Parts: sequence; C-alpha cells; structure tokens
Amino acid sequence: MVRRRDRPVPLQDIALAAGVTVLAFVPTVAHIGPEIGDLPRQQAGTSGAVLGLVLTLTLCLPLVVRSRWPAGCVLVIGGGFAVSQVLGYPDTFAKVGFLLALYAAGAHLARFRLVLAAVLTTSYVVLAAVLHELGSPQQFLDYLAFYLLLAVVWLVGSGVRRWRAEGAERERLAAEVATAAERARIARDLHDVVTHHVTAMVVQADAAQFVFDTAPASVEGGLTAISETGRRALTELRALLDVLEATGDSPTPATTPTLGRLSDLVEQARLSGQPVELVEQGTSGPQPVDVELTAYRVVQETLTNAIKYAAGQPTTVRVRHGDEHVEIEVTTTGAATGTPVGSGGRGLSGLRERVRMLDGELVAEPRPEGGFRVRALIPMGSAE
Repeated sequence: MVRRRDRPVPLQDIALAAGVTVLAFVPTVAHIGPEIGDLPRQQAGTSGAVLGLVLTLTLCLPLVVRSRWPAGCVLVIGGGFAVSQVLGYPDTFAKVGFLLALYAAGAHLARFRLVLAAVLTTSYVVLAAVLHELGSPQQFLDYLAFYLLLAVVWLVGSGVRRWRAEGAERERLAAEVATAAERARIARDLHDVVTHHVTAMVVQADAAQFVFDTAPASVEGGLTAISETGRRALTELRALLDVLEATGDSPTPATTPTLGRLSDLVEQARLSGQPVELVEQGTSGPQPVDVELTAYRVVQETLTNAIKYAAGQPTTVRVRHGDEHVEIEVTTTGAATGTPVGSGGRGLSGLRERVRMLDGELVAEPRPEGGFRVRALIPMGSAE
C-alpha cells in the first residue's frame, strides 16, 4: 500500500498552483479576489512589497499539496488569508487560493473533518471580531454571508467526495458480483467435469470387476477405458486451472470443449456400457464460445445422469443446428433407477442457469412412455 506522503504530487495540483500564482501578478486580474475586511490598504514600501509578495506566495504555492495534505494546505492558506485581511494587504487574485484550498479539504480530507471544520469556523469568528475592532465597515450579515459562501465551497467539495466514494463502492460491488459469478461458473465446470468423468470411471471399474472371473480378456479393455477417461478428466481440469491462474478470464476457444467433441462424450459413455446414439441435424457453423461450452455441458451432464440413473438403457443424443438456435435433446428409454437431479443442486439446476444466462431454456422431465428427456434450446447469438 502506497502511503499518502509517498505518492507523487498530481500534475493538476502543480498546474493549478502555478496558474493561480501567475494570475496573481497579471495586472488585468491581479486585484480580483474575495474580500471581507475592507480595511484601508497599507502603504506600499519596500517592506510592504516584500510582505505582499510573501503573502501572495503563501496563498498560492500550498495548492501544490492540496490533494496530499488538504488539512495543512487549507490551514496555511487560511492563515495567509487572515493576515492579508487584517493588514489590508495585498489586494490580490491569490486570495482565490483560499476558496480552492477549502474545496480541496472538503473533497480530499478523509479523517478529522469535523475537527478541521470547527477550527476553521472558530478562526473565522476570531477574524471577524478582530476586523470589527480594527474598524472594518462590514456588518454581522456581511460576515454571515461570507461564512455561508465558505460553507458552500466546503459542501461542494464534500459532495464531490461522496460522489467519488459512491462510485468506488459501486465498482467494488460490481467486482464482487463478477467474482461471485465467475466462481459459480468455475464451480459448475468443475462439477460437470469431475462428475462426468468420475462416474464413467466408476462404472467402467465396476464392469471390469464383474467380468474379472468370467471374461478376463475384457478386463484389459475396461482398464484402457478407465485410463482414457482419466486422461480426459486431467485435460479438462488443467484447462480450468489455467482459467483460474488467468485471474478468472474466460477460457479460450483452444481449451474450451466444443460441439465438435460431442462424439468423444458419446464414445466415452459407450465405453462405460451405455448404449448411446448420436444424431446431428443441420450444419454446425461458427458459434460463440459460451454457446459451444454450454451445449457441450448439457450433453455431458445428461449422459452422466443417464449412466448413473438409467444404466444400460438406450440413450439418444439429438443435436439440431438451426439458423438462430442450437437444440439439444437427450432421451433415455425404460424405467430409471433414480431421479437425475444432480448432486449438491448443481446438476440439472446448474444447466438451467447456464442456458438461462444465454437467454435459452432447458426442460427436463420424465417421458410418458418411460425414461427421461432433457431438451435445451440455446440461442446462437452473434458468432465472434
């Protein structure tokens, strides 16, 4: 964390201080500035000229640190302003620096705001009393009006500070929402990858145990299928880890599962002993990455549920490529041995959320003639 005193001086503060200083010596505007005392101007001698120069620089140069040390800036410039009013000299544009410092204190000061406001108010009351004793022609209402002007300047700065704080809070909340959404997306991906592949490996291992004594030769095929499934799982998990290391960026098309790899899912399910038929209708064109990934996850999750809850039952994966939508329908026949709701609420409910985020819809329901049916309609959007 960079401390305030270690931060570089903002260029706009340097430019502001330089601008006010230059204008303080420009004859056209040099005598324009806020006044409250209206005491007779001191005679300009050598000492008076030097004092006027010192007061002018005191009213201008501290603006360089108005953002870094707003309290110190307004106290120094306020002191210079009070001295200039009491002495009646100089009559200079540099007195505008007091208003700018007051605004900066309202806009940038984070702590002890009430203390500083009390100090400035008390100092102003003392200044008004001193000016009255010195014979200032100003009346109570004049002092009150000038104080209200100073208060308005402070409040404008405070309003800007609140506006900036609210903007920063909105950005923080938006970042938290984006982070939560990204975590939920990665959690869904992990669920889909781990559940699908581990389920397939468990089924393949169980099948190998059943035929270990009766058909030892087929065990080798089962172990090969388990090995291939494990490698696929590791590949997809590495891709998800790459996304995590990339600070939550979306997967690139090179690592994202696509519709072109549906045949791999079908083949893996067949190796697990599930009779699966893949039917594709229409021509698959270029799709946005989110559409490709969501369609892949729909098929992956439904095949996982088919292996878990309708093992050995004929399963059909039908993909229709339309002009505006990709339609995916996965059906199983026969009586299911369970309800494919997914573990931890992330199965079909997670798929519905995925599809809904793309303005699509997903329907999962038992078939009247037996079995289960999952249908997803995913808008294609604009392919990039």
